[in-house]
Amino acid sequence: MTDHHQTNLMTLTRYVLEEQRQHPDATGDLTIAMNAVQLGCKFVEACVRKARLINLVGLAGNTNVQGEDQKKLDVLSNEMFVNALKASGKFSFMVSEEVDDIVVVPEELRGKYCITFDPLDGSSNIDAGVNVGTIFGIWRLPSGPRATVEEILVPGSEIIAGGYCMYGSSCNLVLTFGGNRVEGFTLDPAIGEFILTHPDIRIPPRGKIYSVNEGNSMYWDDATRAYFDSLKAPPADSGRKPYSARYIGSMVADVHRTLLYGGVFAYPSDRKS
Repeated sequence: MTDHHQTNLMTLTRYVLEEQRQHPDATGDLTIAMNAVQLGCKFVEACVRKARLINLVGLAGNTNVQGEDQKKLDVLSNEMFVNALKASGKFSFMVSEEVDDIVVVPEELRGKYCITFDPLDGSSNIDAGVNVGTIFGIWRLPSGPRATVEEILVPGSEIIAGGYCMYGSSCNLVLTFGGNRVEGFTLDPAIGEFILTHPDIRIPPRGKIYSVNEGNSMYWDDATRAYFDSLKAPPADSGRKPYSARYIGSMVADVHRTLLYGGVFAYPSDRKS
């Protein structure tokens, strides 16, 4: 909880507004877009917190585009994000892991951005109380509100804002607008605001933990297998200590730990998939 003796709080909204002021030509559209994202995150956090109490755990009876069984909370989270983002009037297209097709915003509500998101990553773990999260990336459409579907196919380097929100013992939103800066915010439920708690996150140059699903190791290529073997059993004359294994199975949680403590997180390709 926020120290209530501190009155000069750097909230997420204030942070985004201050970033906007550094760009005199900014229109405020990205600020409004980010307000919609944080609204979705707050809603999902509240639902995750009381999922068992209001019967939001269990399967919804559908599968998503990855062929995964959808949870009830997957569906609800997706609907909330789609509605909040659509209502902002700043997006023309949305790409969600929970929807087969591209979500095309009605013409009267279209804006100059496209967003891709997974509203509830790791939801297969939610019945066990494991951390889950939302992942998102936003980029500008070359033709703005008049953009066609073909314009959403861009390299990741075109993303202008991206991050994740983790729902666990605390609700943490980690965000970047580029410029080699990553900022971490924690939701204070007492005031309903994300507060800057981890400014300018820098991953330690060397960690002690590797995080990978070794259950798939028999399907890895030789180079991948050799690399992780070298982490577990470095050469005796290298002076390096072996890494410890930590794998939660929820990408947001594994990435968050790696950002703060250092180490390696990987989701290598394999012959199985």
